[in-house]
Amino acid sequence: MPMLRCSATTCLYNKEEYCSKGDIMISGEQAKYADETNCASFVERKDGSAVNSTGCGCERINIQCQAHDCVYNTNEKCEAAQVNIAGTGACVCQDTKCGTFECCH
Repeated sequence: MPMLRCSATTCLYNKEEYCSKGDIMISGEQAKYADETNCASFVERKDGSAVNSTGCGCERINIQCQAHDCVYNTNEKCEAAQVNIAGTGACVCQDTKCGTFECCH
């Protein structure tokens, strides 16, 4: 499992830049650049909602990946050693991206 760091601190699942969801989905089937990917699992934390404490805030996490042209994608699973999800100030999943994405073409 990849090590995950996530700067989308406005996400309900973000716990000190780790993810408490358990697994995430990266979308971007046609992506050729990182900006064309996003964390489809992103959910904005609304005012008054607590940080999700049901998950672990895990450093290692399963990542399903729909970015078929990424060098780290093997059968829709991310095989990168470390993944960085960017999304400072994100309000919707389109405001995030997989900063580790590298096109294989």
